[in-house]
Amino acid sequence: MDFGRPHSLRTSFKKSKVIAPLHTGGPIAVTSDGKRLITCVGTEALLVDVDTSSEICRFKGDETSITSISITPSGSHAIIFYSSLFLRVYEIPQMILESSSTRIPWSRQIPRAHDAPIHVSTIDPTSSYLASGSADGVVKIWDIQGGFVTHVFKGHGGVVSAVLFNFSQRQTPDGIIKTTELITGSVDSRIRIFDLASKASGGGPQAVLEGHVSVPRAFSVSKDGRWLLSGGRDSVVLVWDLLTNKPVESKSSKKKKGPQSRWVPDMVKTIPVFERVEALSIIEDPEILVPIAGVDHKLCFFTAGEKGVVRIWSTWPDKVLVTLEGQTNSGDMTEDAQEQRQILSAFFIPAKSALVTMHADQNILFHSLKSHTLTRQLIGFNDEIVDTAFLSSSGRSNKHIALATNSHLIRIYDFETSDARLVSGHTDMVLCLDKSSTGHILASGSKDKSARLWMSSENQEWGCIAVCEGHAESIGAIAIARRVDASTPNPRFLFTGSQDRTVKMWDLSTCSFASPQSLQSTPSAVKSLLTHKAHDKDINTLDVSPNDRLLATGSQDKTAKIFEIDYVMTASGARGHLKLIGTLHGHKRGVWNVRFSRHDRVIASASGDKTIKLWNLDDYSCLKTFEGHTNSVLRVEFLNRGIQLLSAASDGLVKLWNIKSEECMTSLDNHEDKIWALAISSDERTVLSGAADSVLTFWTDCTEEEIEEKEAKKADEVLKEQDFLNYLSLQDYKNAILLALSMDQPGRLFKLFENIRSSRMSNQSTNSTCITGNASVDIVIKTLSPVDLSRLLRHIRNWTASSKTYAVAQTVLHAVFKLRTAEDIMTAFGSTKTVPVLGELDMNIDENTESSRDHDHRALKEVIDGLVPYTERHLARADKMIQESFIVDYILSEMDAGLIVGEENGMDLDM
Repeated sequence: MDFGRPHSLRTSFKKSKVIAPLHTGGPIAVTSDGKRLITCVGTEALLVDVDTSSEICRFKGDETSITSISITPSGSHAIIFYSSLFLRVYEIPQMILESSSTRIPWSRQIPRAHDAPIHVSTIDPTSSYLASGSADGVVKIWDIQGGFVTHVFKGHGGVVSAVLFNFSQRQTPDGIIKTTELITGSVDSRIRIFDLASKASGGGPQAVLEGHVSVPRAFSVSKDGRWLLSGGRDSVVLVWDLLTNKPVESKSSKKKKGPQSRWVPDMVKTIPVFERVEALSIIEDPEILVPIAGVDHKLCFFTAGEKGVVRIWSTWPDKVLVTLEGQTNSGDMTEDAQEQRQILSAFFIPAKSALVTMHADQNILFHSLKSHTLTRQLIGFNDEIVDTAFLSSSGRSNKHIALATNSHLIRIYDFETSDARLVSGHTDMVLCLDKSSTGHILASGSKDKSARLWMSSENQEWGCIAVCEGHAESIGAIAIARRVDASTPNPRFLFTGSQDRTVKMWDLSTCSFASPQSLQSTPSAVKSLLTHKAHDKDINTLDVSPNDRLLATGSQDKTAKIFEIDYVMTASGARGHLKLIGTLHGHKRGVWNVRFSRHDRVIASASGDKTIKLWNLDDYSCLKTFEGHTNSVLRVEFLNRGIQLLSAASDGLVKLWNIKSEECMTSLDNHEDKIWALAISSDERTVLSGAADSVLTFWTDCTEEEIEEKEAKKADEVLKEQDFLNYLSLQDYKNAILLALSMDQPGRLFKLFENIRSSRMSNQSTNSTCITGNASVDIVIKTLSPVDLSRLLRHIRNWTASSKTYAVAQTVLHAVFKLRTAEDIMTAFGSTKTVPVLGELDMNIDENTESSRDHDHRALKEVIDGLVPYTERHLARADKMIQESFIVDYILSEMDAGLIVGEENGMDLDM
């Protein structure tokens, strides 16, 4: 067990990518090109890039929840309503931001836009007007550019449930009619149509449509302006003809009596859809409709709602043409799971022939209406991440990432694109994951007391191939056989550990590990070879040695145990047996994780006592104990050919350890809660950490990059030092000072100023007009850039604090005050602030101006506060020395006078 064998240590990992919550509930909005989303996380609105599934920025709001979001068709602005009744308008940044933590301030806000919460809003096709409907039955039309109300419509019988602008040109026998209408729905089940151009109606609706028996939730108007479709929670879609010429009683003219003929809507068909409708839209793109409805298609539309699927319908005849499902239905979903699948809103993106649906489980799905496939899925909220694993597919290692969360669904992410899929099969929360050595088989254990095996099909969709059932309690630990060679290309057995304190061994020799052609095939049942009571408390972890000969278990009873595995194939089938060969005592709390080393006969254990222990598999003694975490250690993994360890704990840190020195090399911090999940890619270049804060962090090994960067920096410093010495030898003080400032080496800079001052003191013929003693140095100080000037003043402040260096510091400070103005000094500290990311947005500049000025003033004040007291102290010392020098001068003068008198007397005697 030579942990000190020659091999380069990993010393640094950088955060390369983060999968964080994108939507935790509330409304969403999609740009017209389908490339960006605005979602809600808590009380904040996020701008999300669809292609990368990453957060672009956040919109600054208040601490109240968001009730409605709308994006202009031009994609330039977002309008967000809050439960505080504020209406806020934001500019959507079109540039690439440097940081996703940027918060975009609003460009306009209107307090108390309504007297009640606003639940629905929409923007007209010209991006000029906004319609908002509130809970008190009032609808307002806003001029977006001007920020004022143009129309107010009252009289709705309760909460406004839907609004839609209808700007169309209708072809009638009387010619083309341009319409500018607003269609509204409310909880009184009535649909109202308001004419925005005519004032004859006196603010009332020009038509009230009755037909629904529950709340209408969605409207859509055909391009020719003739057909209106309405869908609601009464599980029907109503078709209205807006160009029916009927004799009606006209209220617009008091002079004409009797019925007058005008165009009014008429309900022509009722289509039962057998689910509550939350969204619908008419589809008129021939490229979408011809393949499914033929050339003579008539008025096709989609519906989305209660059942969580999208269905495309034809009106004549009324039938379903295509059904789009977001995930494979296991067929035995619970009622709660079915509720989580329902669609709350949907958006048709004509530019991409795509459909975006938002589900009750916070997932956002993108469907292609041409290929009828799910093209992308954004998982809004993963909840608490409890386990993770790297998976391989289509011959590529680390292609997918599996996540187990507080859900019965397993999340499968694409490693490169972060596109996700939900895999169903379990009926209760998935607690643990493991993978085969090649990564093409995934094993999962669940609270439903079962374990399942999963494989990827040819189209890279993961499906269940086998089920293990037999435990009496939840399965919280799972381990699959590790050995893979020519004789055993697939794992032969599987172990599961349960809260019933037993370990079961399952025979996988009867499983078909060929890539499943269809995910709908029924998974096979796996036979249990043995059941062994392993511990006195819950079993937390299992691991199989690389040669499949040993099994390690860890439990809440504070022990880890080592079993010898006996797996034999006979003519009658497989036999399995476990023999206890060692017990690891030493931890003071429960053991959360155990891992075998692939290169040495050692095993690591992580415990709730905040320690990691390394054990010898020959005599089961403790070799080393690693201390450093401040809370329970939950995961441990070997790294770098077994000479290093990675650990994750409840303190939210991932630590990298050197086994030989028992030293923590580095700590990785990006979590705010317990880290339950830790995984390492097959090439050991990437580490995954998943925590209870719903954040999955990708850490990439950057040790070589850091070493190269340090070497390059060192080489650059050597060259600069040589240049500095060359400048000094040539007496090129200008470049020498500038180089010393750029290198941030105050020692060299001080030495330079000290030499110049010394030469001035020794050379009395120096031009008295030079403040520092050298004219070129005076010119350098006079022409220093603002950034270099601020650096020089900070160095002077530090020099002034020492009695050994204050003289030079005061000389240079005197030169600065003589050669530079007060405005120059203030500008120097003002130039150190960073340029705003959104430099082109005036609103962001205005917001940051005041805070940046405060920062500049504080920095200048710190320098002055450091200079004044020490300068006063040195001045007092100089005054005292001058006073003392007067006494010395007096004594010397008296001594000189006595000598002169004596000399005169001596001369007289000689005469």
